[in-house]
Amino acid sequence: MSSPYHPATLRRHYEQAAADKTAGEKFYKLLADYKDRDALVLGYKGAAEAIRARDASMFNKLTYVQDAARTFEQAVSLDPKNPEIRFLRFSVESNLPAFLGLSKHVDEDREMLLNAALTHPKSGLDAEAFRTVRNFLVDRGHVSDEQAQRLSKVAE
Repeated sequence: MSSPYHPATLRRHYEQAAADKTAGEKFYKLLADYKDRDALVLGYKGAAEAIRARDASMFNKLTYVQDAARTFEQAVSLDPKNPEIRFLRFSVESNLPAFLGLSKHVDEDREMLLNAALTHPKSGLDAEAFRTVRNFLVDRGHVSDEQAQRLSKVAE
């Protein structure tokens, strides 16, 4: 767990960054210079770029969102079946204004995440990531009531 790029460490940073501007800047700085090709780390880098867009001036927002979109494309192309990467992209794209035209994977990613969560623990998600995905889908209203009930019955 000593690596700053360990999934559990990146998840903590992401959760803190989603709620706090200072944590968002720290998360961005952690990943800004990441150049390797670990798909999951790249997924978190895309999320960090998107969070930076949230906190940036109007002049810079679009640049960071476009950077995030490119980073997500790279991450998904390296590991297209990884539900955690798809979750990160979905959590960003589902919050973008439609007029930007950068939310083109929302339906595809939602479907993949729902299927992954419903097949847990064979989903490719560990228990922590599964809880995060399930709670996001249900709490944010991204699934129907019937799907939410099915998800509530899946054991962690």
